[in-house]
Amino acid sequence: MHEPIIGAELPSVAALAYLGDARHSLFVRRMLVERGITKSGELNAASLTYVTAEAQANMMRKIEHLLLDDERETYKRAANSGHLNRPKHASAADYRAATGFEAVIGMLEWIGDAERLDILLRAAHEEE
Repeated sequence: MHEPIIGAELPSVAALAYLGDARHSLFVRRMLVERGITKSGELNAASLTYVTAEAQANMMRKIEHLLLDDERETYKRAANSGHLNRPKHASAADYRAATGFEAVIGMLEWIGDAERLDILLRAAHEEE
């Protein structure tokens, strides 16, 4: 577990979401390769089911009850940030939840808490 973090010690929530998007994408890519998918077209198609705003919002709903206080604070700050540019294919609620998800992942990546990051990403991707 990481020590509680003060928001001023972190990059902006937009920067955390950007970092979290990349870290989540890497997790997904590794997961798909581990499943034995070898063709790039199939890998790209399969990854799209995990990296959309809707998919990430659903993942956030699955792990929200697991969040520690500083993770929850980061999630809320990111989800409520006013500068979100929602894509046409995502609802505002899903886009906000997905941004919050990415920011939490980005925060954990930023502080180097690989253990906590692994716990949340595995829980988010756990099959129903």
